[in-house]
Amino acid sequence: QVRLVQSGGGLVQAGGSLRLSCAASTFTFRTYAMGWFRQAPGKERDFVARISPGGGNIYYADAVKGRFTISRDNLKNTVSLEMNNLKPEDTAVYYCAAASIISAYRQQEYDYWGQGTQVTVSS
Repeated sequence: QVRLVQSGGGLVQAGGSLRLSCAASTFTFRTYAMGWFRQAPGKERDFVARISPGGGNIYYADAVKGRFTISRDNLKNTVSLEMNNLKPEDTAVYYCAAASIISAYRQQEYDYWGQGTQVTVSS
């Protein structure tokens, strides 16, 4: 069983930055693709970013490309999402997730989920 524990998030003004972290409780972390999703109030959960097990393949949603950076540390079993130039439309609950499918994109392809963390961007 994989347990994902998230930290970070909070309230920031538009144009500001935040960093989200996700720690995994499994020694097989390096075999999982890791992703970040977000869910705004009244909306479906959307894909944000994905990083391959080795970190060499990264994919971003168009809405965050150039502003967000996903990274991982396979020695510390952590994945992070650095968010810069935040916009009010980035306001959502953010979730990290782990997938055994290295090219996982849809949330149905992810096996384990973090508890979610709120990010609020004020205008």
